[in-house]
Amino acid sequence: MAAPERKPLPFIANFAAGAIAGVSEILTFYPLGKPPLISFRDEHRSELTVKTRMQLETGKASQGLVGTFTGIIRQEGFGRLYRGLVPPLLLEAPKRAVKFAANDFWGKRFLNLTGQKKMTQELAIITGSSAGATESFVVVPFELVKIKLQDKSSTYAGPMDVVRKVIRNDGFLGLYVGMESTFWRHLWWNAGYFGCIFKVRSLLPKPETNKARLTNDLIAGTVGGFVGTAINTPFDVVKSRIQGATKVPGVAPKYNWTYPALLTIVREEGPGALYKGFAPKVLRLAPGGGVLLLVVEFTLGVFRKALGPPYI
Repeated sequence: MAAPERKPLPFIANFAAGAIAGVSEILTFYPLGKPPLISFRDEHRSELTVKTRMQLETGKASQGLVGTFTGIIRQEGFGRLYRGLVPPLLLEAPKRAVKFAANDFWGKRFLNLTGQKKMTQELAIITGSSAGATESFVVVPFELVKIKLQDKSSTYAGPMDVVRKVIRNDGFLGLYVGMESTFWRHLWWNAGYFGCIFKVRSLLPKPETNKARLTNDLIAGTVGGFVGTAINTPFDVVKSRIQGATKVPGVAPKYNWTYPALLTIVREEGPGALYKGFAPKVLRLAPGGGVLLLVVEFTLGVFRKALGPPYI
């Protein structure tokens, strides 16, 4: 007699696991935050300052990763590397919670719609894309605040000053400037991330122990983080340009919609400009993707044991 299938965990379990993974990711990389490693390791601190500053540079000339990092310290002081920290910290738990809960939610829906019993490569990519699209609606205001604070010409006093001035000048919807570009950025990252996780897991030896399974998760998540970053960096560059722009009455913005903006950047600055900020970003998000998946799967395992049959 075949053993009964394990019952899927409830939505709240996946949501909580994602939130715990997001916080754990920060705690994992925070101790590495000693110059110059901090600019490479911590997405929500100096890495994003360096990456965003590189992406906001226009023209073919670029200082590069090290030049941007040292230039910020020399011209603006070390403290500038930490501007824009608060919004991502407040966002991390709900952002990761939405990512993994949405991936689980859409996975179940697509399996039901297609009549499939198990996840396939195609469904993994579609599910990841849908999770990224869902996640994008949560992160836009936080991303806007971060970009405004990290711009070299920023005169904002802090996160709430950005929020107040944006709402005063552009209304509440002003906080959602860059929604379309953020949508594509997260759609493509999650498609690459979750699609790769499925593929890499299928290529790795079948784990015989819990330790081996978690090792596989770390490897799959790291590869997924690298591929997702490689795919979505051009969209991240465009998002930074759109959200970092200052509106001028009567003047059409240079960067508005994602795909036309991609063509504009390639035409004016060359294809390499689409990957400005790639190095600090991938050095953070590749291992970060591994840590995320490892913590999520470990936490879900704890929930299964706590809930007992039929979840085990």
